[in-house]
Amino acid sequence: MDEFSKRALVFPLTLFLCSLLIWAVSDSLPATLFFSFFLFIRWVLAVRQLAALDYWLHDPEGRAVPDGTGLWEDVFARLNKMVRQHRDERLQSATALRQMEQATSALPEGVVILDEADRIEWCNPLAEKHFGLDSARDIGQQITYLARQPEFVQYLAQRDFNEPLVFRTDRQEGLTLSVKLIAYSASKKLLTSRDITRFEHIETMRRDFVANVSHELRTPLTVVNGFVETLSDMPKLDNDLARRALSLMGEQTLRMGRLVEDLLTLSKLDNALNALHEETVKTSALLRTVYEEGLTLSSEKHVLRLEIESDCNLLGNTEELRSAFSNLVSNAIRYTPQGGEITLRLQEKDGQPIFSVKDSGLGIASKHIPRLTERFYRVDHSRSRETGGTGLGLAIVKHVTIRHQAQLAIASEEGKGSTFSIVFPAKRRLSSQEVKAA
Repeated sequence: MDEFSKRALVFPLTLFLCSLLIWAVSDSLPATLFFSFFLFIRWVLAVRQLAALDYWLHDPEGRAVPDGTGLWEDVFARLNKMVRQHRDERLQSATALRQMEQATSALPEGVVILDEADRIEWCNPLAEKHFGLDSARDIGQQITYLARQPEFVQYLAQRDFNEPLVFRTDRQEGLTLSVKLIAYSASKKLLTSRDITRFEHIETMRRDFVANVSHELRTPLTVVNGFVETLSDMPKLDNDLARRALSLMGEQTLRMGRLVEDLLTLSKLDNALNALHEETVKTSALLRTVYEEGLTLSSEKHVLRLEIESDCNLLGNTEELRSAFSNLVSNAIRYTPQGGEITLRLQEKDGQPIFSVKDSGLGIASKHIPRLTERFYRVDHSRSRETGGTGLGLAIVKHVTIRHQAQLAIASEEGKGSTFSIVFPAKRRLSSQEVKAA
């Protein structure tokens, strides 16, 4: 006997006891029988309707909502309406899901939906190709079990998805992917992947072209500059026009030489295969060297100050940091009028080493600041030609900063000077004790 039948027997037993009680009180058998029969009929009808409802509830998808009488008719009508609405909503959801799957399948990017534990909930065909997945088999699996490239696993573990990750896959030779994670709810993430193999090949060709041309220009420029210097030193060169021409030729040859050197430096920094060679950078000694170079470049036309407010060292590459620091100092000297002040400072804030160069120069309008680190971007073309800049200094600074996981901060106001700061992460800070222990 099921639970429903057991509960259905409770009412007849209760009715029998109530009838005995009524008979004992009223002492009228016909009235008691009539009352009991009436309640019994109502109970039978109610049990019949409840049995039909119970039968339907065991398989609401495969069985029709039962018909009823009286109040039960209204109840079953409402249930029937709710069932129809539920079926319509489910059909609409299924249709929307199919349309979404069709749309994402047509996207030129791979798409994977991950849960809070990085388990795969859904992926489109292009993602299957990129990561070697099988949607029929791999749903519910952690994506790192299937895509095991160390850089990709580390990218997921770090939970810092502000920048996309570029890496070469192991499953398909020569395939380079750019992947990015986007959190779109408290527990869901969207993983997108894009095949950038062709763009990477074009970028490699561009870098190689720039590097090769720059390298080939070195020798002829050196030869030309040597002859220009030789001709300029000739004692019998009395023609003023010739001397002026040789002087200009020498200046422009040196400028071209600096441009070639900067292009080669950028090409080297740009090369993804050129991993950062880390070492202990003794910042105090490095800054004193940069300071001395600044004094030489300024030729006593400016007031230079060096303020070392921290004795910390850095974990990084000495030559790259020297290049970045020197470029900031040389820019400050070039764009600060004679008699201006330039301050080189090393300090710490919240455990982060900060190198900054502050000048009292002409300043930069705010609209130019976002583009300052672009290659060959000029705020003032005529002023840049006068100072002899290559237009690549801040681009070099930007690349060195990125390679050291640091940030370049620029604060400037027209007529009041500028401050360029490189803020290093705390993990690159080395105390004196750590250096001695090493």
